[in-house]
Amino acid sequence: MPVLAPVPPMAQVTIALHELVPHSYRHYFNGRPDRPYYRTRRYDFGASPLFLPLVRAFLNTCAAEQNPDYRYLFTLIGSELAANALKHSRSGLPGRSYRLLCERHRDGLRVICRDDGVATDRRIDYRERHHLTTDPGGLDPTSDSGRGLAMIDALATDWGDNGRPSHREVWGFLAYDLHGSAWPHLTH
Repeated sequence: MPVLAPVPPMAQVTIALHELVPHSYRHYFNGRPDRPYYRTRRYDFGASPLFLPLVRAFLNTCAAEQNPDYRYLFTLIGSELAANALKHSRSGLPGRSYRLLCERHRDGLRVICRDDGVATDRRIDYRERHHLTTDPGGLDPTSDSGRGLAMIDALATDWGDNGRPSHREVWGFLAYDLHGSAWPHLTH
């Protein structure tokens, strides 16, 4: 078997994030409502937290035809789902990725984050289910963990997951009228 030569260290460069997006997908990130009649938009993001500004641009563009509060809130919910995928799944490991899917419905937008599952040494049966739950103290500012999911629980109209630790899909739905979200109560 041939021995592979080690890859020499590569120089670090600064590159605009949009340069990493194929030309045919750039309208997913422009922040304008120039293509408002989509049904779904999907994009796969790399394992680095350095891509989170691109995640926010994607989410903000998905909600571009909505008011600023809605756009902010939808972007916040989706960004938290992406950050959780990076922190709590194999999607945060080098060479891995996670997928964001935005579905447009008559009454709101749903963002779905599909990650590469939990890191474990044991094989997880596809029938094994474990649904996520929020930490009751997650919104406590002194809490060390559980804040992200508690925030999604409070701010999204609805949320849930598929219960599959091997390839988890967590989703948040935000109604256009924000009914069911704690946001209107926090801002007034």
